[in-house]
Amino acid sequence: MTTVPAGASGRVDGQVEGANAVDDADRAPVPTGHRARAVRLGRGALALVVLLCGLTLVLGFANKDRCTGPEFDTWGRSQPDFDERKYAEVCYSDIQYLWIGRDIDRHVFPYVHGGITADGGLTGGTVEYPVLTGLLIWLGALFATNDAGFLLASALIMAPFGLVTGWMLGKLSRWRALIWSLSPALVMYAFHNWELPVVACAVAAVYFLHRGWGARGADRPLLHRALVAAVLLGLGFAFKLYPAIFVLPLMLYVLTGGERGRELPVGKVRDWAGMVKVGSAALATAVAVNVPFAIAGFDGWLASFVFQGQRKADITANSIWFWGLRPDSDPSNESMHQVIGLLSPLLVFASFAVACVVGWIRYRREGTYPWIAVSAAMLCGFLLLHKVHSPQYTLWLVPMFVLLNLRWGWITAYLVADLAMGIGIFLWFAQIAAREPSGIYEGFAAQAVMIGVWGRAALLVGMFIAFLGSRPTLSDFAHRPPPLPRPAPSPA
Repeated sequence: MTTVPAGASGRVDGQVEGANAVDDADRAPVPTGHRARAVRLGRGALALVVLLCGLTLVLGFANKDRCTGPEFDTWGRSQPDFDERKYAEVCYSDIQYLWIGRDIDRHVFPYVHGGITADGGLTGGTVEYPVLTGLLIWLGALFATNDAGFLLASALIMAPFGLVTGWMLGKLSRWRALIWSLSPALVMYAFHNWELPVVACAVAAVYFLHRGWGARGADRPLLHRALVAAVLLGLGFAFKLYPAIFVLPLMLYVLTGGERGRELPVGKVRDWAGMVKVGSAALATAVAVNVPFAIAGFDGWLASFVFQGQRKADITANSIWFWGLRPDSDPSNESMHQVIGLLSPLLVFASFAVACVVGWIRYRREGTYPWIAVSAAMLCGFLLLHKVHSPQYTLWLVPMFVLLNLRWGWITAYLVADLAMGIGIFLWFAQIAAREPSGIYEGFAAQAVMIGVWGRAALLVGMFIAFLGSRPTLSDFAHRPPPLPRPAPSPA
């Protein structure tokens, strides 16, 4: 049998079965010396990316802080006219609003003594979020005496996650990280809800998979890096659920040996054992974080999931289900919402399957399973077809604009449509609350909501397709040599 030189990792590099085509990038000379180093940001440039992210976060806090004070009632609720100001001044945040009504103001430790009532109300400290977010909420409220203090403490806890996300994106994709650091969505939603920690987990999974850690960095074995990424996605699930959808593409990336199959075990064309280990690591992490809460207070822990399952596609959901099925989607129409509750997850999972299959077709043609592109497409499918599309979910998508070479037209159009929704929805709520004319033909607010709902929906369909054809912008790809031919495995 003909022998070939071993790669830098000590393994035989090569192409995998079904990956015979070599694109122009693999034929290009490998950058060395100054040219190789130039593809990464220097310390000063990276510091600038993080600094600009910090300034954007300050603007985001200032925007939400406009709703606080200057006076407070006996429950620590901002006065005067909080109910009117939160919509009319477009400064509403879930953080400030939930100070009252979830026992957060009473500093009750979440889930342990909680439950859910027959009409869907949460009691005993339970909040409608996974357990790590519940912990952050409790920590943010621990020393607060009013909703302004709670907002400030929560912002101080979450801001480092936003900064670290900017830093990781800068290390991964250079100046394109400014899409995150200067994003209007970061101003609108950084402190609208508790999204920054979960976004940091999702981006960290990409970072540790493709850049590694320590002196060896990306030279560490693929399985080691993938296991760390899987743990981070499992932790992300314990903040908000969406990082869990990235586990399957990651498993397929490991199954196929990473980039061009370079890290398949010698003599193998599929790494089934590695794939199972990655999925198991993500599952074990999510279970390990949740089990203590389930043991301490099962009813309170379960109530957070029941609450989300029972939530209807109502006027606050901003989804195509509510607007596309009017007037049958009225909350009082239980039969319709049962249908939505069935169709929505079925179509979400169907979109996941389509994305994974298209990714496999790309793998067969190009030799690398495009796990980031598939993850981004799956996220689009979720945002489009889930029964709830809260405004702050845009923060989940922005890192994908950084990590993949999506055209600027898509990015700009989506951020504009999102602004129309993010501003229009609260102005519209203010008109409804004030009993002013608020129909689609009666003012800008309702029209902006329609632009936001249907503009985002159309763009998500387009981006689902565009992401599946996109390539990563990761700087470390420029350093990797083209693969050597892999000899056929010896017959058993």
